[in-house]
Amino acid sequence: MIRLPLLTRRGLMRTGMAFGAASLLPRAGWSATPVKVAGIHGSPVENAWNLVLHDALMKAKAEGAIEYVFSEGVAPTDYPRAMREYAEQGAQLIIGETFPVERQAREVAAEYPETAFVMGSSGQPSGDNFGVFGTWNYDGAYLAGMLAGRMTATNVLGSVGAMPIPEINLLINAFAAGAKAVNPQVTHRTTFIGTFFDPPKAREAGLALIDSGADLLFGERIGTADAAKHRGIRAIGSLIDYTPMYPDTIFANALWGFRPILNAAIADVAAGKPTGRDYTAYGLMKEGGSDIAYVKGMAPAEAEAAMEKVRADIKSGAFTVPQNFDEPA
Repeated sequence: MIRLPLLTRRGLMRTGMAFGAASLLPRAGWSATPVKVAGIHGSPVENAWNLVLHDALMKAKAEGAIEYVFSEGVAPTDYPRAMREYAEQGAQLIIGETFPVERQAREVAAEYPETAFVMGSSGQPSGDNFGVFGTWNYDGAYLAGMLAGRMTATNVLGSVGAMPIPEINLLINAFAAGAKAVNPQVTHRTTFIGTFFDPPKAREAGLALIDSGADLLFGERIGTADAAKHRGIRAIGSLIDYTPMYPDTIFANALWGFRPILNAAIADVAAGKPTGRDYTAYGLMKEGGSDIAYVKGMAPAEAEAAMEKVRADIKSGAFTVPQNFDEPA
């Protein structure tokens, strides 16, 4: 059994078990030999984006498809080292995020051509073993925007995002586009907090947007809903369903699932195929990788009906949500 070090240097907060832990469940059609997968999370796994990845990986582990170890809270300065350590310790597939370290991550992957790296990234695939994926739940954000545009009384909507990287810009711009498609009078304002995980800072950003007139918030970051709850307005969540946690605040969520992307990457590794490709499409709504969840009756009935029509058109391919990667004005 390959054992992993404790990885206790700054930025590596917690780690999972060592490779080799036996699965107690049947492998449900997967290969007889589980793929050894390491997850490197730049934020705590409680952070919504990392939670989506971690949950998919844990379920794949429970099914016997993979062996899974992980580190969380990995600082950008430590990220390349963590990649090297997991590669040297036997990981066949490394899942993570390289937004702050795009160049360095590709350099590491080139050093370990036998290891597959599939990373959340704003860049392109590299070589045969560095694949990428984007968090493209922008279809659901557009649909949520359609509801918000019909619910606002002030015609001012606000979004709180981490930082203006392309995929976050895409998400927030889609929300604004959906709102303006049904209500051309809408004004949309965005605040970036400059980090991927700082709930108190996101809350403060949300409060400032409310003070500027926004009566409905889109929370790309955890903490936004706390501002909405405090001021008694509605909010929209991203990635996971926040409604059970904020039953009187959040009425819709732009969902995203990582499992279709993970399944494709596992299959490629198990088959010995190159993983240097873009896996983003597996997470799109028309592929079943993303959707909208909403509480019926919060928006006007005709707004819900119009949104559902567009939702069906997205799934069928009859309508494509416009892609705008520019930083929101």
